[in-house]
Amino acid sequence: MPRPPTEATRFADPLRWAAACAGATLAPHLPRLPIWLGALAVLILAWRVLRQRTGQVAVPRLVTPLLGLTAGGLILAQYGTLFGKQAGIALLVLLLGLKYLECQRPRDIHVLVLLCFFLQLGLFLDTQSPLTGLGALAGCVLATATLLSLHTRHPVRTQLRTTGVLMLQALPFMVVLFILFPRIPGPLWGLPADAFSGRTGLSDSMQPGAISELSQSGEIAFRAHFPDTPPPPAQRYWRGPVLTDFDGMRWTGRRAATADHPAYTPDGRAYTYEITLEAHNRRWLLALDYPAGGIPAASYASDFTVLSREPVRQRLRYPAVAYPDSRVGLDTPAGILRAALALPPGSNPRTRALAADLVERHPQPAARVAAAIDWLRSADLAYTLRPPRLGTDSADAFLFDTRQGFCEHFASAFVILMRGAGVPARVVTGYQGGELNPFDKAMVVRQSDAHAWAEVWLDGEGWRRVDPTAASAPRRIDGGLAAALPDDAALPLLVRPDLNWLRTLRDRWEFLGNAWNQWVLGFDQRRQRTLLSRLGLHADDWRQIGAALLVAIGTLLAALLWWAQRAPRRDDPLHRAWQRFERKLTRAGLPRLPWEGPADYASRAATQWPDHATAIRHIAHRYARLRYGVGTASQRDTKALDSQIRRFSI
Repeated sequence: MPRPPTEATRFADPLRWAAACAGATLAPHLPRLPIWLGALAVLILAWRVLRQRTGQVAVPRLVTPLLGLTAGGLILAQYGTLFGKQAGIALLVLLLGLKYLECQRPRDIHVLVLLCFFLQLGLFLDTQSPLTGLGALAGCVLATATLLSLHTRHPVRTQLRTTGVLMLQALPFMVVLFILFPRIPGPLWGLPADAFSGRTGLSDSMQPGAISELSQSGEIAFRAHFPDTPPPPAQRYWRGPVLTDFDGMRWTGRRAATADHPAYTPDGRAYTYEITLEAHNRRWLLALDYPAGGIPAASYASDFTVLSREPVRQRLRYPAVAYPDSRVGLDTPAGILRAALALPPGSNPRTRALAADLVERHPQPAARVAAAIDWLRSADLAYTLRPPRLGTDSADAFLFDTRQGFCEHFASAFVILMRGAGVPARVVTGYQGGELNPFDKAMVVRQSDAHAWAEVWLDGEGWRRVDPTAASAPRRIDGGLAAALPDDAALPLLVRPDLNWLRTLRDRWEFLGNAWNQWVLGFDQRRQRTLLSRLGLHADDWRQIGAALLVAIGTLLAALLWWAQRAPRRDDPLHRAWQRFERKLTRAGLPRLPWEGPADYASRAATQWPDHATAIRHIAHRYARLRYGVGTASQRDTKALDSQIRRFSI
C-alpha cells in the first residue's frame, strides 16, 4: 500500500500554484516599478521556488524582517512616503514577495492570495484597457486555482479546468451586478493624492522643446465620432490652452472669464461630433474651433476654450458642435489686447528690427501679417522633431541662426514678431489633424498630433487663426507629422509610413479598445438609466432595483445548485461505478437512504448479508478512499474498483 502523503508533500502543490499566482500578478506591475524593486521581487520569488525544489521549505528566520526593513527604507527614499498610489503599490509588491518567502501554512497562502487580489485591482489605477483586464483575469484564474489546490490535488490541466468552470459560474452574477448595481457618479472612496499622476498631455505653459517631446508619444489624446462628413484637415484645429503672457523664455496662460455660453455667435457650416477624451488631469475640454454652447457640465472661457468644472480624471464623453467660420473676439477688451502686445524689454532685438521694418513698409496690420508669413516662407526654415537648443533670445536664434524648429518655435517666434509689429497676438496650443480608424470610423487624435499655432487680432475681424508652421511645412496640416518631416528624420515607430502592417494591427487593437471603452467602461449612470427604462425598471426606485437584483441572483443561485447536483454524475467514472454498486444492492432489496454515506450504507448492507460483508466493506472503503482521500483517483484505480463491482453479486 502506498505511503500516505506527508504534510510537506501536501503543501508543495499549493506552494507551486502560489508561485505562479504571485508571478502572474507581479508581471504587469514591473514596467511601472523602480528597476531595483522589480528585480528584488523576482529574485525573492525565484529563491523560494529554488529552495522548495531542493526540499528546503523553511527560510532562515532573520531573512524576512531584514529584507522587509531594507526594502521598506528604499521605498521610502524612492517616493518620500509609504502612502499614495505609487508608493502603496510598491509596498504591496514587496509584501507579496516577503509573504511568499514565509509561506509554511495554508493560512499564509490565503493571505498571499488576498495580496494578489489587491495588486490586480491596483492595475486599474493606471489604465483600464482590455489588456489590463486580461492581465487581471489571468491573475484571478491562478489565484482561484491556488485556493483550490489547498483542498484538492489534481493534475494541472484538471485544476485549470475546474477553475475555469468556477469562473464561468461566476460570470452570470458579474453580468447581473454590472447591469443592475447602481452606478454612483464619482469614486466610492477617496483616492490618494498621486492617483492621477503620470498623465500625459498638454500643459498650461510652453517653452521651446515641450511640444516636440510630447509629439513623440503615440498615446491617444481623444477620439471624435462624426455622424456625417468630418471637416477637411485644414479645419481640424482642436483648441486647448491659450497662452498670452511671455517672460522671454516661457509662455503661460492667464485666467480668463468664464460663462455658461460662448461669447460669440456661431456662424457658417456646422460640424456635429462626439468626443471621447482620455483623462489628462486638467480642466480643458478639447473641441474644434469654434464650439457652440450645449456641452454638458462645461463653461466657456473668454479665450474660446471650453473648461470642465473639475479636472478630467477619468475618460469623458461629450457631444459638441463646431463652427469653424465663426468670427470671434470682435469686442475684445482693451486690457486683453494690451496683454497681447507685451514683450520683455530688450528681448529678441533682431526679431524686433524685422517687425519695425514690417511696420515701416505696411501701415495696415493685416498687410503686416501677410508680409510676415511671406518672410517665413522665404526664410528656408526647417521643420524638425529635434531642434537645437536656443539661447535667451529664442526668436532671434530660431529665425536667424539655427533656422530649425518644431511648431512651438514657429508659433512663438511669429507671435513675438507680430507683437513687435504692433499686432495683438497670442499662442494657442492643442492638436491639429487626426486620422480615421478604418474599422470603427472614429477619428483618432494622438499626442503626436500636438500642435501650437498663433492668433492675431485685427480690427473689424476679431481673432484670426494664423498657423506659421504651415508656411514652412504645409504638409504638416494635410498629411500629419510624418509627411512634414524630412525623409531621414527619426519618426516614432507607429508614425513611420513604411510600417503600414503595424499600423493596421494598431488600428484593429484600438478598435477593440474603443468598443471596450464605449460599452464596458462607458456604461455610466446615464446609460444604465436608459437600459433600465427599456427593461421596464425605474432607476430612481431603489426598492424596485433591489427586488430585481435579488430575484436575478436568486434565480442564478437556484440554477447553479441544480446544475451542481446533476453535472458531476454525467462525467465522473468513479461515481458511475458506485452507482452501479448501489443499483445491485437496491435490486437485492436494500436501497441507500438519502443521508447515508458509503461507510454507513456498507455497514447496514453487511449486516443484511453477512456472507458478503467482507466484499461490501472493501468496496465501500475503496470508494471512500478514492473519492475523499488526499490526491486524485487514477484511471487505473477507478477501473479496478469498477471491475470489482461488476464481479460482485448477491
